[in-house]
Amino acid sequence: MSKPAYKRVLLKLSGEALSGSEPFGIHHPTLQNIAAQVREIHEAGVELGIVIGGGNIFRGIAGSTQGMDRASADYMGMIATVINTLAFQDALEKIGVHTRVMTAIKMEQVAEVYIRRRAVRHLEKGRVVIFGAGTGNPYFTTDTTAALRSMEINADVILKATKVDGVYDKDPMTHEDAVKFERVSYLQVLEHGLHVMDSAAISLCMDNNMPIVVFNLNTDGNIRRVIFGETVGTTVSINPE
Repeated sequence: MSKPAYKRVLLKLSGEALSGSEPFGIHHPTLQNIAAQVREIHEAGVELGIVIGGGNIFRGIAGSTQGMDRASADYMGMIATVINTLAFQDALEKIGVHTRVMTAIKMEQVAEVYIRRRAVRHLEKGRVVIFGAGTGNPYFTTDTTAALRSMEINADVILKATKVDGVYDKDPMTHEDAVKFERVSYLQVLEHGLHVMDSAAISLCMDNNMPIVVFNLNTDGNIRRVIFGETVGTTVSINPE
């Protein structure tokens, strides 16, 4: 059996990924399917941190466009991510995967407060660490959280799981002539406004040479394929050659 290409990874899931075919909330069969994929790579010996968005419950920027105070709306979005982390923790532990939820906002009754060294120790002990509540600060997305946490835990790569099979030069959902990139640089993403992560997250990854692999979560086995070094989706790096 081949060995994983990465020892420690940061998996970024959107909140919408948990809603599956539903327009809102958490679709439990989808949650269970993702958990099963995570267990497979965990059993292969990969140390895994996870950041989950909250867009399936509440998106802070959407609330602010409707007249809410932006900071208040963002805090609500952070709490939505914690709901998702607890649901994912439950799904993983029901199939025998030991986990820890760590949040950037103190809520000791439901999760540990995020401390970098403690998070790394959990990973070393073979626990999946799920990071909730974003960075703990408004105006930052969970994309930026994923970039920040990946560097703090010394991950080898960010795996950005999406609903499309990579990065395109235009939206493939609305343009039949959209061209997919197999590899692309951070600068190309920023200069051409390609939809990978927000500009703050991309800049942080570029400054610290953190590669990003963007792939379709809805294709069963894709997480494992990426982990074991298969060419899946699009890789974002400093030198795409």
